Amino acid sequence: MTVPAAMSLPAHAWAAWSPCTTGCVAHAADRVPATRVARRAAVFGRAVLGALVSGRRIAEPETLRARAATLLDSLGIRLEVAGDSTLSAPGTTGTLIVANHISWLDIIALLSIEPVVMLAKREIAGWPLIGPLVTRAGTLYIDRDSLRELPATVREMAARLRDGQSVMAFPQGITWCAGTGGSFRRATFQAALDAGAPVRPVTLDYVQHGAPTTVAAFVGEDDFGHSLRRVIRADGLTVRVNVHRPLRPLRDVDDRRRVAAQAQATVCGARLPLHHALHHEVAALGPAR
Repeated sequence: MTVPAAMSLPAHAWAAWSPCTTGCVAHAADRVPATRVARRAAVFGRAVLGALVSGRRIAEPETLRARAATLLDSLGIRLEVAGDSTLSAPGTTGTLIVANHISWLDIIALLSIEPVVMLAKREIAGWPLIGPLVTRAGTLYIDRDSLRELPATVREMAARLRDGQSVMAFPQGITWCAGTGGSFRRATFQAALDAGAPVRPVTLDYVQHGAPTTVAAFVGEDDFGHSLRRVIRADGLTVRVNVHRPLRPLRDVDDRRRVAAQAQATVCGARLPLHHALHHEVAALGPAR
């Protein structure tokens, strides 16, 4: 049997895999008029240019937060935050922040709440517009297909946490249209255990006028250009960020398997539907426009 490209199997057993394809992606509301699309595109372009000319200052926390918020606003995306107002938990170390992963917009939304060190796939560095900004912001890159680099990445994360820097990771290792599928990979949680750092679970959801939507999902064989154009056309798009209470694992009591399971249960929860359930719910709202 031939497996379509977007559904191809992972390179090895450790590699993350998702069944989501661009067929999962649909608007849950009418698209915005062409005049608004043009206006958003122009404003987004100016926002990116403004961030680029910031140079190395983009890594300064207040500058990074402001630029991220401006990028969201330029795309007409609202941000709603529930729970704690910061991602980092009080303490002498940084916080390992873990969230479900739906879109490249996840990174911008989280940075607009609190600038932290992001752990991202290496491909993002080569993206137009966004790549240089993410790199200048001090992002840690990981080759998700390489097992050899993983121990060094975990050591670097632990070092950042010990130094008081909070690190943001997406333990699913790949995007899902609803952000609820796939098991949390355990390796990143070892960094928190090694550093004696708390773990902050965060849940991300996207809605259009309050209805669940997959329009922001960046899955399968999608590319940044197509995804950006789809987001610019989306009406009433809101990213909801639920910041849960931190977990405080004990190195001599907990192991990374247990901490990963606790974090996944908190992030995904019983209320969130599985991949196919949300896909059918969005489809029931009507065909993609």
